Amino acid sequence: MPLPFEDSRRLTGPNLYFAEVGAVLETVGADAGDAALHAQWRARVELGRRALGWSDGPICVRLHPGGATLAFAAPVDQLFTATELNEWAWLASVGVAALHAPGYAAAWDEADAMRTLAAYAAAEARPALVALLDAAQARGLPNLLDDERLTIGLGKGGRTWSHDSLPTFENVSWPGLHGIPTALVTGSNGKTTTVRLIAALLREHGLRCAHSCTDGVFFEGRALASGDYSGPAGARTVLRHREVEAAVLETARGGILRRGLALGRADVAVVTNISADHFGEYGIHDLEGLADTKLVVARALDDAGVLVVNADDELLRTRAAATGKRIAWFALDDAHPQLRAHRQTGGMTCGVADGQLVLSCADERHDLGAVTAMPLSAGGHAGYNIANIAAATLAAVRLGVPLAILRAVLARFGGDRADNPGRLQRWNLGGVQVLMDYAHNPDGLRGLLAIASTLAGNARIGLLLGQAGNRGDAEIRDLAAVVVDFAPRFVVLKDIDGYLRGRAPGEVAGILRDELLARGMNDADLPTSLGEVNAAREALRRAGVGDVLVLPVHSLGARAEVAALLDRLASLGWSAGKALPGE
Repeated sequence: MPLPFEDSRRLTGPNLYFAEVGAVLETVGADAGDAALHAQWRARVELGRRALGWSDGPICVRLHPGGATLAFAAPVDQLFTATELNEWAWLASVGVAALHAPGYAAAWDEADAMRTLAAYAAAEARPALVALLDAAQARGLPNLLDDERLTIGLGKGGRTWSHDSLPTFENVSWPGLHGIPTALVTGSNGKTTTVRLIAALLREHGLRCAHSCTDGVFFEGRALASGDYSGPAGARTVLRHREVEAAVLETARGGILRRGLALGRADVAVVTNISADHFGEYGIHDLEGLADTKLVVARALDDAGVLVVNADDELLRTRAAATGKRIAWFALDDAHPQLRAHRQTGGMTCGVADGQLVLSCADERHDLGAVTAMPLSAGGHAGYNIANIAAATLAAVRLGVPLAILRAVLARFGGDRADNPGRLQRWNLGGVQVLMDYAHNPDGLRGLLAIASTLAGNARIGLLLGQAGNRGDAEIRDLAAVVVDFAPRFVVLKDIDGYLRGRAPGEVAGILRDELLARGMNDADLPTSLGEVNAAREALRRAGVGDVLVLPVHSLGARAEVAALLDRLASLGWSAGKALPGE
C-alpha cells in the first residue's frame, strides 16, 4: 500500500506557511484534498501538541491541484518529533493502519501513539540549546542552527558551537556578538547577477564581503566552494566565516520550500521578478504560489528592513504590498506609476529617466550615470540587467553604500568577463559574436535572444538549447516555443551535464526537437550533441561570418571549459569556417 503523503520534512526557518520553524508534508492519493480529513488531521495535531506540552502555533492547510500541504509550527528542538506527529496525524485521519511499522506512532491506537511521540520528544529535547536561543533573541542577536551546530551572531560577530559542546549562558561572551549587513536575493531570473553586483558594491565600500549563489561561495571575490550554494547550506557557510563583514545570499525557491530560510533576520531582501518555472514541485503549481514563495524573504525583515521589489512585475506588485513591509520599488521607467506614487510618500525608488539611472531617496533625486555607459547593460540592450542594476542599487543604499561608490562601480562592473561569469559574457571571434549566459527558463531565454537579435541586425542567430530533466514536458516545450519567435539559423540540442534528474540521455533534447519541428524548423537545422562542451563546439563549427552565437551553458565544469575554448579561439585569431583546436 503506498503512503498517502510524500516529502514529510522539517521547516528549519521562516517559510511559506508561517514565520516559525515546524514540520510539513504533502498529501497524495485519492484522499489528498478531502477537507473533512484535513479537519481531522488538524484536531490530531492539536491533540499531539497538548500531550507533548507544546505551545499553540500556526497550523496550515494549503490546497493545490495535487492535493494539500499540511504544516504546523513546533518547538525548535522537537522538529523530528514534529514530522512523526504530522505523519501519524494524517495516517490516522485517512485510516491506513496497515502501513504501521514497529517503533512508529500507531495510527489505530491514540494512547499508544502519544506514548511513542512522548518518547521521541524526550530523546530529542535540548533545553540548553533552547536557553541559548532564547537569550540570543532577548538580545536581538541573529542565529544559525543546523543538525550539528549553533551560531549566535554572524560573520566576524558570530561564534559557533557543536550541539555536543554548547556553553552555559555564563560562558558566552555576549558583548562580542553581533550581526553584519546582510542581503537576501531571490526571483526567477537575475539573482546571481544581482548578488554579484551588490557584493562588488559592498567590497568597494570597504567591507570584507562574502556571497553565495548558484556558482558557489565566495569571499572577497575568491571561491571558497563551487557548486549550487543558493540554499541554506550556502547561507550558513557565508555567515559562519569569521572574517566576513557583510553578506549577500542568493535564496532559491527550492531551499525556501524544502527548509525555509536559513537566516531569520536580514537588512534587505530583493525579489527580482517572477516567471513560470519549476511548477509541480512542493505543491507550487502557478505563478501566484511561486510569487508567495519568493516573498518569504520578507519574513526576515524587521521594521528597519527594506523589501526591494520589481514594479514592472504586476503580480509582485500586488503580492509584495500585502507583506506589510517597507518597500523600495524599481522599474525600467522611472515614471512608472508605482514609483511616482511611492515617491510622493517619501519612498525610495530607482529607474531610468532620459537614459540616466535615477535613484530617489529621502525626497532627493540622484543621477547615477548613463545606462548605456554601464557595461552590465550591454549598451542599453539588456533590459533585464538594467533592472538588476536598479535592484542592486536600492539594496546597496539600504546597506550604507554611498553615491560616489555606486556611480564608480556601476560604470565599470561587467566590463571584465570575470565580473559576472556565465552571465551575458561576450566574445567577438573573427566575425562571429558569441554570448554565453545561464538563461534557463522561457523568460530568461527570451531576454537573451532579444539581445542577440539586436546585435545580429540582418545576420542570423545560432543557438544551444537544453533543459533540466526535472521540468515537465510542457515546460520543456514552452522553452522551445520561445526559440522559433527569433527564427534561428540552427539550434544545437543538448543535455545539461549533471541535470538529467531522472530522464534518459537525449530525452529532453528529443522533446525540444519535436516541438521545434512542429513549429516549422527544418530537421537539418536541429543537430543533437548531448554534452554541453561538444554542443558548443558543434555550434562554433556551424557559425558563419556575421552570425550571433547564443550559448546557454549551465553546468559549472562545462561553462569553464567553453569559456577557456572561446578565450583560446580569440588568442588564435580564429574565424568562422576554420577548424577548432583538437580537430
